[in-house]
Amino acid sequence: MPVVENVQASRFGWSSVVVESLDLLVFFSSSIMAKTGADLLVERLLEWGVDTIFSLPGDGINGIYESLRNRQDKIKLIQVRHEEAAAFMACGYAKFTGKLGVCLATSGCGGIHLLNGLYDAKYDSQPVLAITGHTAHDVSGTFYQQDVDLVKVFADVAAYNERVMGPDHVVNVLDQAIRTSLGQNTVTHISFPKDYQEWTANDDIRSQPNIPNHSSATRVSHNVVPDIHQLHRAAELINAGEKVVIFAGRGCLDARDEVLALSDAVGGPIIKALLGKGVVPDTDPHTTGGLGLLGTAPSQDAMQECDTLIMIGTRFPYLEYFPKPGQARTVQIDIDPSNIGLRTPVEIGLMGNSKAVLQALLPLIKRKDDQSFLEKSQQRMTHWNELLTERATQDVIPMKPQVVPHLVSPLLNDDAIITCDCGNNTTWAARHIQMRGTMQFSTSGLLATMASGLPYAIAASVAHPGKQVVALVGDGGFTMLMGELATAVKYKLPIKVFIFHNNSYGQIKWEQIVMEGNPEFAVDLHSIDFAAYARACGATGFTIDDPKNAEAIIRQAMAHEGPVIVDAIVDANEPPMPGKITTDQAIEFAKALVRGEKDRSEIIKNVITDQFNEAVATKGRSLLNVIPGLG
Repeated sequence: MPVVENVQASRFGWSSVVVESLDLLVFFSSSIMAKTGADLLVERLLEWGVDTIFSLPGDGINGIYESLRNRQDKIKLIQVRHEEAAAFMACGYAKFTGKLGVCLATSGCGGIHLLNGLYDAKYDSQPVLAITGHTAHDVSGTFYQQDVDLVKVFADVAAYNERVMGPDHVVNVLDQAIRTSLGQNTVTHISFPKDYQEWTANDDIRSQPNIPNHSSATRVSHNVVPDIHQLHRAAELINAGEKVVIFAGRGCLDARDEVLALSDAVGGPIIKALLGKGVVPDTDPHTTGGLGLLGTAPSQDAMQECDTLIMIGTRFPYLEYFPKPGQARTVQIDIDPSNIGLRTPVEIGLMGNSKAVLQALLPLIKRKDDQSFLEKSQQRMTHWNELLTERATQDVIPMKPQVVPHLVSPLLNDDAIITCDCGNNTTWAARHIQMRGTMQFSTSGLLATMASGLPYAIAASVAHPGKQVVALVGDGGFTMLMGELATAVKYKLPIKVFIFHNNSYGQIKWEQIVMEGNPEFAVDLHSIDFAAYARACGATGFTIDDPKNAEAIIRQAMAHEGPVIVDAIVDANEPPMPGKITTDQAIEFAKALVRGEKDRSEIIKNVITDQFNEAVATKGRSLLNVIPGLG
């Protein structure tokens, strides 16, 4: 910087060196007071109501970290052990709060690690913003260290995806990213070169069309309803049905009263997609629980027998569990019109928020005097629930996995939050955790990825301090991101993690056997003492291997104030069979046993026992009827 002559200073005999020092001090003081690009980013996040960011530090985001450090009283930074967990936590945070989830990662490798959790958010329609660092702008594209073009990498996962081009660009880009995330319930991404994070508006030249303050942080309502003509058409179709089924998903979690009122009016059962498990309590007589591999036989029976289907806020992916085309007339309600008609032929589609649409539709629905279809489903559910209790109270070793959620469920508070991983543990959680009150439940839905259960639980505990948070996970999924237990310890999060320890990628094993007709291969896991690991991280660890001791240990774990791991050693050969097995599945299962499944004697014993009991309980089709040689 050039030295400016100061006549007054010369008069008093000050040297030009002193004058230069003073000028530099003034220059640096003004620079310190000017807001950096990172400051503009963080302050705008605060204007949008962001109060939590999940991140792992790195030099590519040091400027943003400095701005976050200066605003610790306003915005919370949760430091993770792996960026994948940060993205999962942002997704879980969005699911359990309804707010924007935000994750932050450094350039190159750090940003790449976010991808799995971001796809989880995309596929489950959650508003998540990913912010990544990038190489300094003037060495970008020159194979500098960690110079990965994350805008290109994120092109498929992010609905809005942009690189910051200077401090005067920050607010414009951030506003558009957040508008898109919240407006479309999806993932967006901002790549922020590290030098622009430290530049100030004084270093930048605002372009003529970039009018200052032209962009605003404005949230809008999603309470959209279709026109009255469409509502009348839908009501006429529903009123004409005799056997009506309601299929409710995550999109109507806030519409419990309306869904129950609809079920009561049409005399039909409520079937719940997995992410819609909390729509109505599992104990409510209007519901038959879930559908599909994780679901119940009464739900499958109802789908096979219905003549009218009302889908609300779900894009459940398994086509084979829907009514056959031509069997049932269908009305579908969804906020996203691209979901309507995606899975099954739809006669009338109603675009809008589920709660608002149902409130407009219900006055047009005529109450059916004949409630026999619902009553038949209720009778079937009585038998089904007896079966679940019988399976979960077996006093045998190795311990049945159903024992754990069966004992955990009654110890949950009415406002507890439950997460689970993807695998066999999902089956046990879906069937044996009984939702009631204002409980929340979630897992990775359409992506169905392993490793989400623990990060989801951490995010839930961060979002809702003091609430009871329980994670049900498999040993395979837990070990993928087990370092995050240290995150729970660091932030004193009192989560309770129950690990179904069967030394196997259990669901993959059963897919190999039942779906493909092959003996299991490469699914065995080396055993880990998870209780000891918990203690090494500073948490509390328990081990259960005998159902006689299970209740006492689970009660002790649930009552503990800090983070807890319960290592439950369970039967690796307990099959997570679907509510009703198909002939094709039974034949493939038989093939695997014939071709040399190593544990076939134990598997056959478990399957025959379970399927016999299911046949009695559901009065339906079981493996005993369709496996050659076992009938």
